[in-house]
Amino acid sequence: MNHPGILYVVATPIGNLKDISQRAIEVLQSVNCIAAEDTRHSKHLLKRLAITVPLISLHEHNEKERANQLIKRLCHGESMALISDAGTPLISDPGYILVKEVKNAGIQVVPIPGPCAAIAALSVAGLPTDRFIFEGFLPSKAKLRKERLEGLQFESRTLIFYEAPHRILASLQAIREVFGSDRQITLARELTKVFETIRSGKIEEIIDWVERDPDQQRGEIIVLVEGVQVIPTIKNSVSSDKILKILLEILPVTQAVEIAFKVTDKKKNELYKRALQLK
Repeated sequence: MNHPGILYVVATPIGNLKDISQRAIEVLQSVNCIAAEDTRHSKHLLKRLAITVPLISLHEHNEKERANQLIKRLCHGESMALISDAGTPLISDPGYILVKEVKNAGIQVVPIPGPCAAIAALSVAGLPTDRFIFEGFLPSKAKLRKERLEGLQFESRTLIFYEAPHRILASLQAIREVFGSDRQITLARELTKVFETIRSGKIEEIIDWVERDPDQQRGEIIVLVEGVQVIPTIKNSVSSDKILKILLEILPVTQAVEIAFKVTDKKKNELYKRALQLK
């Protein structure tokens, strides 16, 4: 009877190919196949590394079906690597379904750590790094984007967002509208690449810079936002019911309760029960 193979989750460069680790190269050379988000994109990386291991596509549209196929191969003793187009797989990239199903099947999953755009940007942003929250991409629709940001308005941790070039200005303007113009933010663009740009300042300053320079609306972009420094307290002036009613008009129950908990003296479980009644 064959012993199951191993699924390796391998981080690849986000730009500069020199950032790939020797261990990552050795793993990619040794496996039976490599599951890649975009095989056409990954072929270029593997060619540069002189790796000829077969590629198989695994993206958001075929992940569930492909996971079943790959698990069968793992069960027959094959080992394989999972890579994304750039950086660490599963971080705003496909792979979660595969890793979950592989672990449920009792098969070993091994991380091969390396580059991650969010962490790279955080390390040079000059914002607090002891507590942070990764939010991935904001919704593309303006209404949903605003609602997501309103749910984060009183978040005290440093916020990390990925953003597409064609939406960066709209997202920055939405951040200003919800968070105000005084928050410190960092925009990191094209990290480790030729046109790498990292700039910090107040939201107003960064918006003005991006508006004046169209080049800042290109490439891979990470936006980091300072968490709220002082959470306003309204314990005595406004009832918790009124706060919940207002929040429930624009937010899901869990987000409404989280904000109400931060600005009132009520216990979270009490607020949750009351929110369900008011909903």
